[in-house]
Amino acid sequence: MESDLEVVTVTDVDSFLGLEAEWNTLLQRTKADTIFLTWQWQKAWWDCFGEESRLAVLTARERGELVALAPFYIAAPNGSSGTLRLIGGVEVSDYLDLIVADDKEGPAYRALWEFLTSECAYPWRDMDLHNVPGSSGTLETLATIAGGTDGVRVTRQVEDVCPVISLPTSWEHYLRLLTKKQRHEIRRKLRKADREATVDWYYVEDEETLTHEVEDFIALHQRSAPQKKEFMDQRMQRFFQRIASSAFDQGWLKLAFLVVNEVKAATMFCFDYNDSILVYNSGYDPRMHPSLSTGIVLLSYCIRDAIAKGRRTFDFLRGAEDYKYRFGGEDRQVYNLRITR
Repeated sequence: MESDLEVVTVTDVDSFLGLEAEWNTLLQRTKADTIFLTWQWQKAWWDCFGEESRLAVLTARERGELVALAPFYIAAPNGSSGTLRLIGGVEVSDYLDLIVADDKEGPAYRALWEFLTSECAYPWRDMDLHNVPGSSGTLETLATIAGGTDGVRVTRQVEDVCPVISLPTSWEHYLRLLTKKQRHEIRRKLRKADREATVDWYYVEDEETLTHEVEDFIALHQRSAPQKKEFMDQRMQRFFQRIASSAFDQGWLKLAFLVVNEVKAATMFCFDYNDSILVYNSGYDPRMHPSLSTGIVLLSYCIRDAIAKGRRTFDFLRGAEDYKYRFGGEDRQVYNLRITR
């Protein structure tokens, strides 16, 4: 059945830039509303990592109103049929998805699929979608539509977990939700830090010092572990500076530092978005005050601040590190959905 929605492929950067005014308005109408799918994040990722790929963003409109976006890019060696992926990549963005208005999911997914299988501007061999949240309609509606098409194979599997704390209304209530041992450890470490050093912490609020503060974050991140130093190459450093600036302008950035005896000892690069604090990355200097557990102290301060500000969740994002569960994180799954023709 022919769809009433008009689907168009955006293939050039100027047209992609032209979607800015509508993009986030649509995102707020969806279950997929996350900072990683905002126009600002997608644009920063494309600027830093998209140079060897081609845009293939699909827009679906109903009487001119944008009701769905499929933020695809295509990787096609030597111009051959390639793979459709989501702007944001695999390692850089923790949640990705198609952006579809909640009240248009059925017709929008069908219109996008009909377009992809009949009129798509680029030939494609498979669709490889990473970090799709378990609550996404893409995993059910699009997968079902695609799976009912002759010659198409659909697979999905859990790709990772994102431990998330559901925050109560007070710090003391939060501590009571933890195990007795963990509750004792947090209190002990906070008292020890206050007793043995001059400790302060802050979120960056001065735009004029932001570039320098991000440089300090990068330096602490690189000192944390060899794999973090490898991860934070020159291109990744440019991305962190770019997204820090964009997120700061939007009021989303929560770049935290723990200062011990007037020297920065630990840092957390977080976002405040959609009533949630998201812990994107962190760093510390293992040579500075190792007995004070500076990373744990800063994390405790950030959780306490999130509760005081009435945030709903504290999201550790991808990765099943043990400390996330000690602080009360409960898993939310993200999936890899692959559709092959």
